[in-house]
Amino acid sequence: MINTSKGIAFGLAISIALLLVAFLSLLEASNSIILLAAGTLTFSISYLLIHLSLEYLIFREIGNIYSVLEKIQKKDTTFKAPNKIKASLPPLKSIQANIHDYAAAKNREIEILQKNETFRREFIADISHELKTPIFAAQGYIHTLMDGAVEDHTVRDKFLNRAAKSLNNLEDLVQDLITLNQIESGFIRFHPINFDLKESILEVMEQLEGKAQKKGISMVFRYDKEASYQSYADKDKIFRVLQNLVSNAIKYNKDAGSVTIQLNNHKNHLTVKVKDQGMGIQPEDLKRIFERFYRVEKSRSRENGGTGLGLAIVKHILEGHQSKIAVSSTLGKGSVFSFELPHASKVLGV
Repeated sequence: MINTSKGIAFGLAISIALLLVAFLSLLEASNSIILLAAGTLTFSISYLLIHLSLEYLIFREIGNIYSVLEKIQKKDTTFKAPNKIKASLPPLKSIQANIHDYAAAKNREIEILQKNETFRREFIADISHELKTPIFAAQGYIHTLMDGAVEDHTVRDKFLNRAAKSLNNLEDLVQDLITLNQIESGFIRFHPINFDLKESILEVMEQLEGKAQKKGISMVFRYDKEASYQSYADKDKIFRVLQNLVSNAIKYNKDAGSVTIQLNNHKNHLTVKVKDQGMGIQPEDLKRIFERFYRVEKSRSRENGGTGLGLAIVKHILEGHQSKIAVSSTLGKGSVFSFELPHASKVLGV
């Protein structure tokens, strides 16, 4: 009642009438009839004037502002309207709170758009650079052959092999981009099954054994032979996670170093740790290594190959399993990547 024009007018009119009656009561000529008539007349006139002034000059304009604001909010599908503001709030504070909520929502939307724009610019710059490297390399080899080097069989075979390698790198980059986009867009579905995580690790180690031997790197697998390592996850995608982490541990390791893979069976989950003896990662780089195309050592990373998307794919695959990839690193001693997967017995309720 107090927040309506009638309520405010009633309160002010009563106050004015009482003040006038109190003043008139001090006069000797005043009596109860005069005081009652003066009070009633003053209250009536004050109430009418105040009520009409508030209604037409303030409350009606506030109502118009509310109507315009409601129309804007209804047309703006991105704005989630807050709960109705309590009627006990003063009208000006009520509309101020409503406008503040809408402005705050718009500011958040602008911040998101600005971040997306920054990400878009960085992504275009990164992907342009990544695509340019294999394309220019293959183009250079082919043009050299076209200029006459094709007649020299030794040079021809060497340049063709290098051009083919550059095109293979380009194909890997495109495939990783497609995979990452499909995962982020939800087009790739996860199909969890029960499988032996230990066997998947052994298969990855066997596949990458030749790569490790070329650098003189030994691979060590630590696990409890008596324990069961049955997990419930998407076997193919977890295989890719393991493949990427072990491959990186070999790639960025020191010569004649070692890669240690540790598999632990806890009460509610399995833990995989992949440790290398490389140069380690700077603290400022740890937060960004899972971003697309982010490379800790730009020149060295390109020499070692890779698309710069592997860890980003690892991150999204594990997030699809409600897990996270963790990393710790000590400069000069190496890095440890780890993640968790659910135990099959927990999912099956055994």
